[in-house]
Amino acid sequence: MSKHSKKKKHELAFGIDVGGSGIKGAPVDLTTGEFAHKRKRIPTPQPSTPDAVAGVIGELVDGFDLPKHVPIGIAFPGPIHHGVVTSIANLDASWEGTDLPALVHEATGRHAVAINDADGAGVGELVYGAAAKNKGVVLVATLGTGIGSALFVNGRLLPNTELGHLEIDGFDAESRAAERVRQVEDLSWEQWAERLQTYFAKVEYLLAPDLIVIGGGISKHHEEFLPLLDLRAEVVPAKLRNAAGIVGAAWLAAED
Repeated sequence: MSKHSKKKKHELAFGIDVGGSGIKGAPVDLTTGEFAHKRKRIPTPQPSTPDAVAGVIGELVDGFDLPKHVPIGIAFPGPIHHGVVTSIANLDASWEGTDLPALVHEATGRHAVAINDADGAGVGELVYGAAAKNKGVVLVATLGTGIGSALFVNGRLLPNTELGHLEIDGFDAESRAAERVRQVEDLSWEQWAERLQTYFAKVEYLLAPDLIVIGGGISKHHEEFLPLLDLRAEVVPAKLRNAAGIVGAAWLAAED
């Protein structure tokens, strides 16, 4: 991921974050990692078939006056293997087996790349955020509806890790420790931190990360729970928060 220190092929790329309820996009200034224009959001179509989502992506891109050479990066809620969606949970089942970059290229006429949404957020944090210039093993964990994970070794991404689905004490980890669970069960910060401690201690035992970055919208409340964790690794809040997926996907599109 150290390529960002070299001269880039593009100074601008368009990032898209596809979600079950909304599809968000913005052009990203690759020099700063900031949005070049205000982000736009369009509700996810129902049914959320590939063609319907591709139409929304085209609408988002057309909403900005972008030069034709500007590439597109898509952060997608599912595993991506060489551009192909291998399984899907939060969108229409017909996505399985879809070549996402080819679909977006057909809809927009632009070069496109696709990445799992948690991996995209991780790339954003590694290049521009809390993990910038960090060497060794870095875990970026997004706490939200579930637990997303992005794992890097010396700046290289190991794609499609699903560490939120580790089985801990007989439970799927995210079913006990996701931020949504904190809200649904009305857990105190201390109660939730105990569950996070159990989860991250297991991850630390298995992977021995040097740095853990906690992302997702809850990271803005990091002072309430991060000091309660006792781990060997340094644990820090994400800097890009909910912008990370768009920024990371855009950076990848420019580097591809």
